[in-house]
Amino acid sequence: MTAEDVHPIVVVTGGGSGIGEACAELLSRRGWRVVVADVAADRGEEVARRIKGEFLPMDVADVTAVTATAQRIEEDLGPVAGLVNSAGIIQRPLPPEELAMEDWDHVVAVDQRGTYVACLAFGRRMADRGGGAIVNIASVAGSRSMPLHAYAPAKAAVINMTACLAAAWGGRSVRVNSVSPGYTLTPALQDAIDAGERDVSRLTANAALGRLVRPSEVAEASAFLLSPAASGITGIDLPVDAGWLAGSSWATYGGLPDADG
Repeated sequence: MTAEDVHPIVVVTGGGSGIGEACAELLSRRGWRVVVADVAADRGEEVARRIKGEFLPMDVADVTAVTATAQRIEEDLGPVAGLVNSAGIIQRPLPPEELAMEDWDHVVAVDQRGTYVACLAFGRRMADRGGGAIVNIASVAGSRSMPLHAYAPAKAAVINMTACLAAAWGGRSVRVNSVSPGYTLTPALQDAIDAGERDVSRLTANAALGRLVRPSEVAEASAFLLSPAASGITGIDLPVDAGWLAGSSWATYGGLPDADG
């Protein structure tokens, strides 16, 4: 095997659907050897087969399973150079008094704790080797108040833990960044729109670009942060939100200008 035959290994948690699937597809095209890690075996296997990658079942809420999977990947395939933490679940908008604590616990266990567990399982090995890059998929919900009393605080924690880990591992050349998608047209969101559960006009009203985000756009940002082009970037949160954060406060002044200014 020549040096040209060796592709860096990247693990994408939640790679069987949505943003994770878009990341897996793009990173494969960019020359990475992609390991799709997902709790949903049918979708994960299909994505891995399509991109000629590997699939391993993994539940990020299970610390023992994540640790064992990280060890198995490195023993069977080689050192992991990149990690995209896209595994996550959403919640229905509810008043806090109506959100069951078991539902709150489940969201936090996957979105917050699961992200940290995966960072630790793979990042500690990167730190021991002296190099690697991690991208955590957060959300604009982590930067604003929303009626998502488990999801939004969990994503805020992801943004903060990203900075904490970047500082902790930076001296050993491990970069850790997060990407915060805005309202992204994943299959799950499209299903909700088709079912009349979400109103596109409300989702896009505060976006400066006046539209939803595409999963491929989140993947492009993630691939950039993993790449040598971002070698000097660590500890940041990069919103990919079609300008939703920039435009959301304009409602106080009558809303964003239309296409005619």
